Amino acid sequence: MGKEKGKVVVLEERVPKLKEQRRQRANRLLVAYIALFFMLLLGVVYAQSPLSNVAVIHVEGNHHIASQQIIQLSGITKQTSFWKVKKDEVEQRVKQHPEVKDVSVKKRIPNRIDIVIVERTRIAYILDKHSFLPILDNGKVLTYAKQVIPSDAPILVGWKEGEAIQDMAAQLANTPNSILNLISEIHYTPNASDERHITVYMNDGIEVSATIDRFAKKIVHYPSIVSQLQPGVKGVLHLEMSAYFKPYKADEGDDKDDENER
Repeated sequence: MGKEKGKVVVLEERVPKLKEQRRQRANRLLVAYIALFFMLLLGVVYAQSPLSNVAVIHVEGNHHIASQQIIQLSGITKQTSFWKVKKDEVEQRVKQHPEVKDVSVKKRIPNRIDIVIVERTRIAYILDKHSFLPILDNGKVLTYAKQVIPSDAPILVGWKEGEAIQDMAAQLANTPNSILNLISEIHYTPNASDERHITVYMNDGIEVSATIDRFAKKIVHYPSIVSQLQPGVKGVLHLEMSAYFKPYKADEGDDKDDENER
């Protein structure tokens, strides 16, 4: 009997403690629910307020395309809700620009959008009267012109729109940039024996006689061939079939210098 009374006393003592623990647990749950409710309420208010709008639109990787052009194509403004920006849709809109090869959009909390551009390479320019039309690495000729003489790619002179220029663009697209940087001008000079003949003027004063076909494979050997020539000697490097160099005659060299000065 003594043991049973002892157990009853212990249980009676524990009942208030259990009730207090349950009450505290219920209070904590209530506080958690209230906090969650207010967080959701604040989230809704934030999403509907100007605070959730895009604050910064950052464009990088572009060299020829103006950042403002990219932003306009993206359709994003500072009145656009950050949470409503769909990256896939923005990327598709920006890719409509002919000079954009690839694009990725990144959303940075709380309200910054990064648009990272990969531009198509300008492999050459076509001389059109007094303007220069860029040719991209996919062979597309842009209709908007550059007024100043470009220095980032060769200039095509005497070319008309057609198959020949597309084939030349394909050759240049397969030519390393290190070689393209050595070329000043490429003239379309068909003759009786080769209707696809070209004359290439290099920045170092050497003239290259070649043909459109296999130009990319042949011109890559230019640095090694020129390194074997006597310093200061100018002339014509023939790359039509087998490669050989023919120096200018004294009077011919003078004529070439006069022509270059003009």
